[in-house]
Amino acid sequence: MAMVDHDAPFLAACRGERSSRVPVWFMRQAGRSLPEYRALRGTGTILEAIRNPELAAEITLQPVRRHGVDAAILFNDIVAPLAAIGAGVELTPGTGPTLERPFSTRADLDRLRPLEADVDMPYVSETIGILVRELGDVPLIGFAGAPFTLASYLIEGGPSRTYVRTKAMLLGEPALFAELLDRLATLSIAVLRAQVAAGVSAVQLFDSWVGALAPDTYEAMVLPASRRVFAEVADLGVPRIHFGVGTGSLLELMAAAGADVVGVDWRVPLDDARRRLGPDVAVQGNLDPVVCFAPWDAVAGATRAVLARNAGRPGHIFNLGHGVLPETDPDVLTRIVELVHAEGRTDGVEAPMDLGSP
Repeated sequence: MAMVDHDAPFLAACRGERSSRVPVWFMRQAGRSLPEYRALRGTGTILEAIRNPELAAEITLQPVRRHGVDAAILFNDIVAPLAAIGAGVELTPGTGPTLERPFSTRADLDRLRPLEADVDMPYVSETIGILVRELGDVPLIGFAGAPFTLASYLIEGGPSRTYVRTKAMLLGEPALFAELLDRLATLSIAVLRAQVAAGVSAVQLFDSWVGALAPDTYEAMVLPASRRVFAEVADLGVPRIHFGVGTGSLLELMAAAGADVVGVDWRVPLDDARRRLGPDVAVQGNLDPVVCFAPWDAVAGATRAVLARNAGRPGHIFNLGHGVLPETDPDVLTRIVELVHAEGRTDGVEAPMDLGSP
């Protein structure tokens, strides 16, 4: 098995150390924005692609070849483990995760049996094995869904803008909600430990929808489960990233969950995030994905503004504040990588300040 350089820029940044350049990768970098992805996927479902190690590995590799990013992220989905254990989750084209029978009672907890990764999802370890050999010095990121975000899909029955059912259970049946999160934490821990055992170099916990919560609710009802996930993979010795959307009011609490790196979306200036998180937490982000649709001069200005706000401090992984949108021109992403590599600093030397761009 190939060994990734301990000093690879992405891994050094996760540790808050100086490196040869500011590392870049993009959430959803493998996907519909790439014509080669669309050609390769054809008409099969995402779950079918995940279950095909050769196909999943090739999809993971495509953006590394095209963009020259500093990390690959495993082609997978946060609800795939729920589907693998028979919880009733489907990935519906055009909609995302859906359930015909959403969770609503204590009896529904019986649908969450323990995950046996080598039995339920052996194809994931096979995919990682292929990728570790093919990627060479490029680190591979594994991931899992955070308990709250997984719970929101199970309770709502699909994506939601208001999380009415989720919040109703959280507030009205807190003991049931806590038990659901605890079982989902166990699932996420099993997923991440299996991925690290197979060879990933870092892990990310996606709590995509946790920004729907107030800080006191997050601290009381969600933080314990997320903290348990990070604590029970700490012994694996790989960097741990915590990501959410709309989490400007939760950054300090997300760091308190135990992550080495906290993802910052575009709503919080990066210098403000770094001040709030302190020197011991690395940051990831935080260009608005929609900026990629502007003329290049505006994209370059906004990219430089992110670098300027970081002010050359080590411990910055350049990324978007959320995933690549399907309509994004992939050539723009390649140019962003080139610009960050050319102008980013990790030595405390500030990049030219250009904060007038969007």
